[in-house]
Amino acid sequence: MALILQLETASTNCSVSLSRDGVLVASKEHNSASYSHSEQLHVFIREVLEEAGVTMPELQAIAVSKGPGSYTGLRIGVSTAKGLCYALDIPLISTRTLRGMALQKNIDSGVIIPMLDARRMEVYMAIFDSDHKEVSPTKALVITADAFQEYSEKGPVYLIGSGATKCKEILEHPNLYFDDRVIPSSKTMCKVAYQKFKKGDFEDVAYFEPYYLKDFILQTKTKS
Repeated sequence: MALILQLETASTNCSVSLSRDGVLVASKEHNSASYSHSEQLHVFIREVLEEAGVTMPELQAIAVSKGPGSYTGLRIGVSTAKGLCYALDIPLISTRTLRGMALQKNIDSGVIIPMLDARRMEVYMAIFDSDHKEVSPTKALVITADAFQEYSEKGPVYLIGSGATKCKEILEHPNLYFDDRVIPSSKTMCKVAYQKFKKGDFEDVAYFEPYYLKDFILQTKTKS
């Protein structure tokens, strides 16, 4: 029996879940634009374990969403996961944030494009087929009027996540469908984390780093 704790902090959603053999047992999450991860993450971990009647020493692995996404959110999630792995002497598993979003959408045909809002008209995105297999890797993309045209001309294109909001403003095609309600969640990490656990697909706890995709840029307020 594999008890795995999943942490998802790549976006505004602070999300923690516990799974047993890939099946969700308990979860706690809160989506807030104020990024309250530093205050809530450890509280959610404790509450999820208490709800499931599980103690820390019973955990067999920690899974963390590796990005891309919020620099601060990813740093908090990964540092917490690594700290727990060190303390408990258990393996660290990483999962891809955008694939976790794609898994929330089931389609019969076409492609799913999960996207996270970046600066200005830029998004972090990847493209998956109807079987949730990646057909275009994760990258940063500046949205233009002809974005994803090669896919929309062939069939349905489902744009999901916070980045879909800005796409609504400039993209028009009958095959484009927008859903900005989809957010990264630890609840969709359970099966993937368990599959990697069975394969022994673990990260080096000492050297693992989040997938930031782009360098962090410190933005300061303009003086009035």
